Amino acid sequence: MNMPCRKTVTRASSSFRMQSLGHLLVLSSLGRFISGYSDRDRVHDLMSRYPLIDGHNDLALQLRILHNNNLSQVDLHNVSKVATDITRLQAGHVQAQMFAAYVMCGAQEKDAVRLTLEQIDVVRRMCTEYQDFELVTSAQELKNSEMRHKIACLISIEGGHSIDSSLPALRMFYHLGVRSMALTHTCNTPWAESSSKLYSVYQRQNNSLTHFGKAVVREMNRLGMIVDLSHTSWDTALAVLNHSRAPVIFSHSSSYSICNHSRNVPDRLLHELKKNQGLIMVNLHSKFISCRDKANISHVADHFDHIKKVIGAESIGIGGDFEGAVSFPHGLEDVSKYPALIQELLRRNWTENELADVLRRNFLRVFKEVEQVRNQLRLLRPIEVQIPVEEVQNPCRLVLTPPDPRKRLSDKSPISRAQHGRPDLLILAIVLLLSSLFMIE
Repeated sequence: MNMPCRKTVTRASSSFRMQSLGHLLVLSSLGRFISGYSDRDRVHDLMSRYPLIDGHNDLALQLRILHNNNLSQVDLHNVSKVATDITRLQAGHVQAQMFAAYVMCGAQEKDAVRLTLEQIDVVRRMCTEYQDFELVTSAQELKNSEMRHKIACLISIEGGHSIDSSLPALRMFYHLGVRSMALTHTCNTPWAESSSKLYSVYQRQNNSLTHFGKAVVREMNRLGMIVDLSHTSWDTALAVLNHSRAPVIFSHSSSYSICNHSRNVPDRLLHELKKNQGLIMVNLHSKFISCRDKANISHVADHFDHIKKVIGAESIGIGGDFEGAVSFPHGLEDVSKYPALIQELLRRNWTENELADVLRRNFLRVFKEVEQVRNQLRLLRPIEVQIPVEEVQNPCRLVLTPPDPRKRLSDKSPISRAQHGRPDLLILAIVLLLSSLFMIE
């Protein structure tokens, strides 16, 4: 007889509890508002729990340009004329930074390897001589550095010309701590194609990733080195995405659909990147963001929104390109300003879970998967493919063959050639010398 009444009471109690819970949530939100808990506080809390891993920074290049790599001349806690130093990295919640060892394309076929070694040296020095930094070479070391409240340093090579088409050079760079390499910069290599037409070197038809280029990708997979497609042509990027066994990254590129610059990534490649389980780390350079010299944070957020719509937040990271570009959006002028970008994405209804992926979890996943592929390939021997000499066309390369006796005379110094081939010049030189002696007397 009392059962219906009991049910009514139970429903009423449930309704009361739901109303009470709603009131508590409202009161909680109101309490936060009253106590001054702002969007900025929310960003601070989020980035404290998930500090940023930034995919690209050219501080080492600026140390060469401004200080000739003399670290004794600078205090990396506070560096003028640049957008990056320890103080600002900490203010921007940057917990890990990929520092690029970059040398200009003009060094190709010359001293690119030596210059790259010098840039690796300066990154290693700054990341071991300063206690706030810590040089890391694995995903686990990167995670450990966060627990120790260090700024983790990862070394990348920006441009395949740095290895001089040599797999042994690639392996030696890996042993020095390099964990990523962009296959090209603004110039083609003998085995891969650049997105830039700035240099007219190594022009090929329908050969964007040669046989040797595929060997480079396979060896990077075997070593556990992240393949970086920023700066490559779209055809080269597609070839790598079809060939690599490990996820790849665009360490500092943005959306071509938002800004139609050749350095940005079109949607069709974004879909291929999704299949590869790779990562595009959005570049902040104004010309890649707005296709103009000026941009703002909203323009940057448009790239994030579009890429998320196409392939999801789990495929996005951040690669600021500070020190490597000349103009940045208003409000994102240096590495301390990253919280402003995260605040704008929160305002656009990005969830904290999505932003945690963008800030660090996506890169950690890719790094771990690259290492897993390395572990799967650990029984393979180092690849011994050598690029044909005719493909390199490098006059500075020594060909290991005995000298031709018939060419010995022509190989002598200019003075020797003058002595043997032009006795009249030698006589003239003696006459001029004697004349000068008589004049002195």
